[in-house]
Amino acid sequence: MANVSQETMMFKRNREKAPVEQTIKEVCEALKEKGYSPKDQLVGYLLSGDPTYITSYKDARNKLRQYERYELVEALLENYLAVIQK
Repeated sequence: MANVSQETMMFKRNREKAPVEQTIKEVCEALKEKGYSPKDQLVGYLLSGDPTYITSYKDARNKLRQYERYELVEALLENYLAVIQK
């Protein structure tokens, strides 16, 4: 009989994260394609943390959930401030 380990094995997928800006752009495109308002859906998600605000179409929900909500807010604010300070 083969020596089978009784220890639990853990499988981790080490996927590289896309830049936050690219991820938000892709999520917005998926939301638009499904007929949703990206602004309304992102605000709902950012305020509540409820992932169902984001469609699973084109894996948008999983892409966005790679980031903590504060990381998304921080990226959005940085980009907004860069635009208004020009």
